[in-house]
Amino acid sequence: MDTNWHQIENVETVDSPSIVLYLEHIKYNLERMASLANGHIERLMPHIKTNKMPKVMQLLLESGISKFKASTIAEAEMAAEAGAASVLIAHQLVGPKVDRFIRLAKHFPDTEFSTLIDNIDSAELLNQKALEQELIVNIYIDINNGMDRSGIRIGTELDVLLDYLKICKNLSFKGLHAYDGHLRDTDFAARNEKIEAGIRDVETYFEAPKESYPQAHLICGGTPSFTSHILQEKRIASPGTCVLWDWGYGEKLTEQDFKYAALLVTRIISKPTEGIITVDMGHKSVASENPIDKRIKFLNLDSYELVSQSEEHGVIKVQDWDKWKVGDVLYGVPYHICPTINLHDEVSVIQNGRKMDTWEITARKRKLRF
Repeated sequence: MDTNWHQIENVETVDSPSIVLYLEHIKYNLERMASLANGHIERLMPHIKTNKMPKVMQLLLESGISKFKASTIAEAEMAAEAGAASVLIAHQLVGPKVDRFIRLAKHFPDTEFSTLIDNIDSAELLNQKALEQELIVNIYIDINNGMDRSGIRIGTELDVLLDYLKICKNLSFKGLHAYDGHLRDTDFAARNEKIEAGIRDVETYFEAPKESYPQAHLICGGTPSFTSHILQEKRIASPGTCVLWDWGYGEKLTEQDFKYAALLVTRIISKPTEGIITVDMGHKSVASENPIDKRIKFLNLDSYELVSQSEEHGVIKVQDWDKWKVGDVLYGVPYHICPTINLHDEVSVIQNGRKMDTWEITARKRKLRF
């Protein structure tokens, strides 16, 4: 294994702090996704909130993937612009987003858009707005199967909602959506057992409306449960982080075997006292929602401790202090790549060890046109 794979020959052309993408690793990860799906690309619906980039969308589409999940209308717009066949906005629409969604769907008639609902009031509003615009809106019912973040529980209330949809002539029921991102056991057998226990009632319930809705789909999970759901032929799996990968999932989901395709480049800007180096990596450049020891892992730095961060600075305690000079480059794997990507406007693209291009992170914005 090449332990220096991350080194960039022309790193002097890469600003810091910034994100660099390794093209060969992205392509490997897409091939790995297809391999885990046993070639059934139609059962993949990657979440694009991780990458937010048209150029990465092109790579996904070129690999044969045509269905995607998104978190925002901006992400969905980016996917449609790239040529996605279908996009599920995996959020229940509220406020102005309802009208924005309808304008988006009318502007891109060749892309099949859908969204989530988990209550009658939202269904009624969406149906009324769609009726006014003479549009049929595709919807999935969001199921709460244990995470308690969104969705509706299996039971009478869900029965009532499903019945109510029958009178919503401008809503088209496409299936069920269940996200189990809270199940992240490092041991795959333990994780798989919990995932299957959590989805069992959902699968049973899913069979009930199949007679009326034979084309209905069951969309399940994210990256942590990808290797469970992809084994079951009736489910569509929607991983996202695995396209770029990160330290957090890398240490937990060892059976998935993806490669780090996105690193943070930072430089030493000061050596204020013995044993301390300061880098230009603050809260504004790497996700800081986790404890300070779970934010970034440096690939070319040994025996260190990230002591503190402010907006533009990262203070690191090191043992080999004399080895390092102001201006030296550090390469780090973010613990959580999704919000880290969202902190940057663009990425440097690395191919064969050299920076070859710059790609815009278009959908980090909450609004593009719609």
